[in-house]
Amino acid sequence: MNLEQILTFRRAVRKYDAQRDLDPEKVKECIRLATLAPTSSNMQLWEAYHITDPDTLSRMAEACLGQGSTRTCKQMVVFVTRQDKWKSHAQAVLEANIREVEENSPEDRKAARIALQRQYYNGRMPFVYRRCWGLAGALRVLITRVKGLFHPVARQVSEADMRTVVHKSCALAAATFLMAMSEQGYDTCPLEGFDSLRVKKVLGLPRHCGITMVVPCGFRAPGGVRGDRFRLPLSEFYHRI
Repeated sequence: MNLEQILTFRRAVRKYDAQRDLDPEKVKECIRLATLAPTSSNMQLWEAYHITDPDTLSRMAEACLGQGSTRTCKQMVVFVTRQDKWKSHAQAVLEANIREVEENSPEDRKAARIALQRQYYNGRMPFVYRRCWGLAGALRVLITRVKGLFHPVARQVSEADMRTVVHKSCALAAATFLMAMSEQGYDTCPLEGFDSLRVKKVLGLPRHCGITMVVPCGFRAPGGVRGDRFRLPLSEFYHRI
């Protein structure tokens, strides 16, 4: 399928065919493709939990309020934010960027470019990702507002803002996964209706992580798609300046 066919095929499927199984390796490959999605500063602060165990699927259906897509799906993928891993990810990205500079940059630019990378990942990332019961974010907001009096600054630096940042990055990965699944001919249903505490308990996740999206997967059954797709006119979305 080309991109338009993939996007047209993808629908939120609410009921799946109980007789048709998915190939878990193909679903895993779709998750691998999701890792190619962009993330803020390439920090990649997300994880995907691929559920195939019937008992866990049943418990997840209960945590997802008993919705039809969760009761009938053959597999499920849960996209999770892991802001707590910012230190190790920042270090890994920094090392990769330094290797890239050393291999591909002109000799007279290497030192400056490596210094810039160290400043960003050893300085900027700790500044925006550290948390302390909201206090660190409040201090960042204050510093940013003062700097913003004199020149443009990135103002979304509170702890709530940074949670939004990692959820946006995770959502990009989830959207890539949905398209990859459609390309395989598999159906999905991105859900936000779930009890996040119970989902974390089922998956054994730490309380401080975030649940961005629960995605039941399978083959659509008759009646699994609720009517024709409705979208507001393009004029509601498109603004050329």
